[in-house]
Amino acid sequence: MLFNSLQFIVFFVVVLGSVAIIKKRKFQHLFLLFASYFFFYYSSNYLITLLIYSTLLDFYLGGAIYKSTNPQRRKMLLICSMAGNLGLLGFFKYADFAISQFNALGVYLGLGSNIPLLNLVLPIGISFYTFHTMTYTIDIYRGHLVPSKTFREFALFVTFFPSLVAGPILRASQILPQFREQIAQSEMGTRLKLIVLENSNLKFGVTMMAMGFFKKMFFSDNISPMVNDIFNYPIGAESFTIILATIGFGIQIYCDFSGYSDIAIGAAMILGFKIPANFNRPYFATSPSDFWRRWHISLSSWLRDYLYITLGGNRVSKLRTYLNLFITMFLGGLWHGASWNFVIWGMLHGLYLAMHKLILDRVPSLKDNKFFKTKIGIVISIFITQYLVFLTWIPFRVQDSSNLTYSIWKYIVWDFAIDKTLNVISLNKLPILLIIAFIVLHYVSYKKNNLIETISGLKLRYWVMFLVAITFSILILYDGKPEDFIYFRF
Repeated sequence: MLFNSLQFIVFFVVVLGSVAIIKKRKFQHLFLLFASYFFFYYSSNYLITLLIYSTLLDFYLGGAIYKSTNPQRRKMLLICSMAGNLGLLGFFKYADFAISQFNALGVYLGLGSNIPLLNLVLPIGISFYTFHTMTYTIDIYRGHLVPSKTFREFALFVTFFPSLVAGPILRASQILPQFREQIAQSEMGTRLKLIVLENSNLKFGVTMMAMGFFKKMFFSDNISPMVNDIFNYPIGAESFTIILATIGFGIQIYCDFSGYSDIAIGAAMILGFKIPANFNRPYFATSPSDFWRRWHISLSSWLRDYLYITLGGNRVSKLRTYLNLFITMFLGGLWHGASWNFVIWGMLHGLYLAMHKLILDRVPSLKDNKFFKTKIGIVISIFITQYLVFLTWIPFRVQDSSNLTYSIWKYIVWDFAIDKTLNVISLNKLPILLIIAFIVLHYVSYKKNNLIETISGLKLRYWVMFLVAITFSILILYDGKPEDFIYFRF
């Protein structure tokens, strides 16, 4: 069920109406659980069994880890959880990729082996809900979390529909306490005003959702045709065309994914739950590490806390630290999909992080250099960082090896032709105008840190005017066909 579809709007209105009618928190949560299962079943059909499997596996293993006092047994239970989760993810996501690579190696070595592909369907959201459930057992093992007393509570955390399919990646330690606090207050007889009817949460949530729809349906969906036209057949294009498509895709994927996150965060807020922000103006990052503090924050922080630190983080030798950064981003790239282009994307970001760390270690005075705190220094830092970031979007988007090599070459080695440039501009007036508009609005959001709060704090008539303007802008360019979100593929 796409967020940007009429079906979801009807579904969400029904959920809100039902929660408003149900007066007790425990039953509200039970209804949300069934609604979340319906939401997932509507999109995935029988593959819901995989979601139920992951939920049952970690619910019981998490409880067993907490009760056990034997360190070896606790470690074995955690390993079982990791194997069960990553084994499921690995089989459905990487089995066919592994078979194809093995067959290619066999052909190269003249072995003549040809294992048939399994042609597995990638379950929607498996990369996200697998990481959801893994945080539960890991945090219990580390002593950071008390396990759920009821299956209902844990299942609602795993299946919570706003973030189920494409994030943000939730942690049990962030969400479970919110469920527990609400139920505890309800059982103590506290008279709770239904959160869906509270003006501040409702306005903030609706504003977030409106901004998400605007990013996705106004910017992303209308820039994507130009990006597809260029990157599907890039051979022969000059540098301006490749750079334009690269910038376009960078904006497209940001508006697509951050738009989804905004809708998820807004929907959760209306229902009374706080989901952490997933983006923080990433295209104003001044270094590779700063970029990953701003982009897909729930994934980057997950990789940091559950992978990078586990590998030793920066507590080991400098060489090992650089290797840990590279391995973490390599696996982060592989998390996105079973394809070499995602591996290249992850390796490039791993290389950026390792090189940035190496430079700061070799020249520590750069950390507090006054020049890089001036406006000119900040602008230069942003430009260099984003040039490198946008370079990585090429392998993320272009899968064909010859197209990829050509596109990267034209991005790095500039080759302009005025007649071709003017022709590309004339054919893509709308996408180019949208790119310019995005840059302006992104700059406004950079200067105005609490833009959503400011908009949701407007007087009712001005707030309604904002919603009408957003809706009208979307409808002007909407072709009546909702487009998939890019991160549904992961």
